[in-house]
Amino acid sequence: MLETRIRARRRQFAVVLVVAGAIAALVSAPGATAKGGKPKPPKQFACAERGNVSYTALLDCVTLEGVRAHQAAFQAIADANGGNRAAATPGYEASVDYVIEQLDDTRWDVEIHEFDFTVPQPIQQHTPVVATHAVGGVTGSALGTVTNQVTPIDVKLLPADRASSTSGCDGAFTEAAVGAPLTAHPDGPNDFAGFVAGRIALVQRGGCSFALKVANAQTAGAAAVILFNQGNVTVPPTDRSSTLTNITAVPPAGSAFTTITIPVVGTSFAAGEVLAQPGTTATVAVINVPQKNVIAELDGKNDDNVVMAGGHLDSVEEGPGINDNGSGSAALLETAIMIAKLKPENTLRFAWWGGEEAGLLGSQAYVDDLSAAERDRIALYMNYDMIGSPNYIFMVYDADKSTFDPGAAVPIPAGSTAIEDVYESFYTLKEEPYDDTEFSGRSDYEAFIFAGIPSSGLFTGAEEQKTAEQQAIWGGVTGAQFDPCYHEACDTFANNSDHALDVNSDAVAFAALTFAYSTETVNGVEGKKVPGGKGWMPAPAGPEGTFQEEAP
Repeated sequence: MLETRIRARRRQFAVVLVVAGAIAALVSAPGATAKGGKPKPPKQFACAERGNVSYTALLDCVTLEGVRAHQAAFQAIADANGGNRAAATPGYEASVDYVIEQLDDTRWDVEIHEFDFTVPQPIQQHTPVVATHAVGGVTGSALGTVTNQVTPIDVKLLPADRASSTSGCDGAFTEAAVGAPLTAHPDGPNDFAGFVAGRIALVQRGGCSFALKVANAQTAGAAAVILFNQGNVTVPPTDRSSTLTNITAVPPAGSAFTTITIPVVGTSFAAGEVLAQPGTTATVAVINVPQKNVIAELDGKNDDNVVMAGGHLDSVEEGPGINDNGSGSAALLETAIMIAKLKPENTLRFAWWGGEEAGLLGSQAYVDDLSAAERDRIALYMNYDMIGSPNYIFMVYDADKSTFDPGAAVPIPAGSTAIEDVYESFYTLKEEPYDDTEFSGRSDYEAFIFAGIPSSGLFTGAEEQKTAEQQAIWGGVTGAQFDPCYHEACDTFANNSDHALDVNSDAVAFAALTFAYSTETVNGVEGKKVPGGKGWMPAPAGPEGTFQEEAP
């Protein structure tokens, strides 16, 4: 794993152009308050030069305008690079450069942590027709390039049959052996009977998990697998004929099938129809395009007690990702700039993760690369993913299980509740109602909790629809998604709640300063009280309970 240290990096002309474009976008945006064509208001420049050692000083300096300036820069980067900032694209590389440049000439020590990132290449069909088929990513695929004959596996191409596809479900493994409850599907002959080892298996969606299909194909001797969509366009909410993207084919821990050793790609039903023709030969390739995490560290007096916070920097391919997750990335970046002169008790480490949208890859790779001793140095981790959703509600990861109990499948390390309490105290201080969000392992904190590191974070909602009860508390639109542009092209600079982002940016700064001084409530390590902090930490008012299930 390559790790490159960045010291006193000179500004790149391309990044300067991006920032200039970002500022122009911010100045022309409705409600913008930046003046003079600068990336931050003049006050922000003065703020960055002072210590900001107290809550009052820091929260006065972490402003909505400053955070929105970073989001405007991310928007300009996407506009200049095909409309997105997805991993393995120029837009992501430019986002990495922007974060580094913003921290240049500060006391933050910035490093690049590289990790493997598998990128599927378009399927090249050679016979009986010559064609190129677009592909989607498959989490868990091995690297490799395979050219051979394609063998369809019990595929259903007729409109009347597509919904009943169980392609690849009957083989050496059952669903239970792979790790999930057995999905009901007709027990028939082995789908892979007579399969010639070394060929490419063409497997259709439906009937069982992708992990089971890949397990059965690999065990039968397939050198590669093409997973294509079901073609059942009547099944809501998605068009099942569209390209498969971000397929998870990884077998769960403890399953009888443990490792995918062959390249696996996903494609559309239309491509599957063409590839299912007799006599088809094709090339399937999955290559490695290393990606980057940005890791910034601010030395504290206690270097053996590290306070981490992070958010993913990449977007989905469909759009610029200004809420998901330009919001968390921008708030974390503005906090880093405004806290750069602080001489903390504990070492601070902020991370901007890559590859989150492809399966939490950057954060997982980072934690995997840490030695046991390095993991033990991390006192806690705080995650910021989507903190300015337009139809927001304020939510905190439910470490104390007051609303959601994820069970044994998602461990919640001791000390996590103390982090949750800090966020809840902040919302209480600001007289903002809040609720719980499930500790589901859905974002970059997952790798940390499975490593036993106390964690929590903030969230304002994604694809879930707001209820009438929630509308009465937080406003917004009943029946609409918390983020109507979640994973869509419209997740732009305009896809934002100024109020939610303003409050949550302060919450990010508040938590960072709190734990920069002391993590005693989390792990028992004594520190110091925040100067002038008396009265700033009221008892949490408690979640609103809008996700509570009614008792039977």
